[in-house]
Amino acid sequence: MQQKGSRHGPRPDPRTESDPRWQQVLARDTAADGRFVYAVRTTGVYCRPSCPSRRAKPGNVALYASPAEAHAAGFRPCRRCNPRGASTAEANAALVAAACRLIEGAETPPSLQALADAAGLSPFHFHRQFKAATGLTPRAYAAAHRAGRLRDRLAQGASITGAIYEAGFGSNSRFYEGADGMLGMTPTAWRKGGAGAEIRFALAQCALGALLVAQSRRGICAIALGDDPETLLHDFQERFPAAELIRRRMPPSKALVARVVGFVEAPGIGLDLPLDIRGTAFQQRVWQALRQIPPGSTASYAEIARRIGAPRAIRAVAAACAANDIAVAIPCHRVVRSDGALSGYRWGVARKRALLDREGSAQDRAG
Repeated sequence: MQQKGSRHGPRPDPRTESDPRWQQVLARDTAADGRFVYAVRTTGVYCRPSCPSRRAKPGNVALYASPAEAHAAGFRPCRRCNPRGASTAEANAALVAAACRLIEGAETPPSLQALADAAGLSPFHFHRQFKAATGLTPRAYAAAHRAGRLRDRLAQGASITGAIYEAGFGSNSRFYEGADGMLGMTPTAWRKGGAGAEIRFALAQCALGALLVAQSRRGICAIALGDDPETLLHDFQERFPAAELIRRRMPPSKALVARVVGFVEAPGIGLDLPLDIRGTAFQQRVWQALRQIPPGSTASYAEIARRIGAPRAIRAVAAACAANDIAVAIPCHRVVRSDGALSGYRWGVARKRALLDREGSAQDRAG
């Protein structure tokens, strides 16, 4: 039976206000698009959660699992947000995904104008949409992709000159201008497992068990958690078998480790230390999206895939999370399955649960 209103408007509907989906409607959460729709009794229209239309009063709102259910109840689709078709966010994500494929398939990085023309957008609007979806500018994405191709070719044993040209660099000089930012060391050292590179590390204990912190001259390159410090060290040594690993025991090291331990204990405080992040272009897009998830919140693998403009790449997103070497600072622990359940975590599901519990408790205290 339809709820009667008063002379001051419709009575609040406790079922709507207590439904977590209503908070997503109030936030115009684009991540909720496709999961449900809401219908407004006074207009006879149903909308997607992110619809920019004026917010309805909860007493006038009914929530439905799908457009088909809302249609069966007698409501018609909103012309503004088009709940039965692709949303603006989804359309932009598709354009960005297509641009990423163009960049990845080109021998040399396409110009901004060429990418914008292919997307049918102005360069300014395309640049803004691309960065919003991937966390990187088109130029930075192209550079990250070339760096990934270079690492792959070096790992396969290709000559340095051959790897440079096969990765899309027009000349050796252009490559060497940014070699340190791409590899963190010389290409010869990278191909030889880190030969000649210097990486300092320290081991400690925290509330979540053993902790390894490693730092290159560019920044923190690893934060690892585990049960046994020697196992952590062995795993790290396998990553760069020929690098010079220096165990730090001096007071400056203690201060660094103390800051990292404090961050692990309370991730919400943030970590104002430089990170040495190395990965493929796709991995960097995923990791950038992870760093945008606020403490106390979670996102599904599917949501992250949509945010980076690759909605079908759910398994690839999971693989990128598993490849993350910097625990907590790149918060892959905040990614869960679509049903909210905790899935695998490189450093153990129990630690993932503990980190989320700590962040949730901190948010509760702050609230």
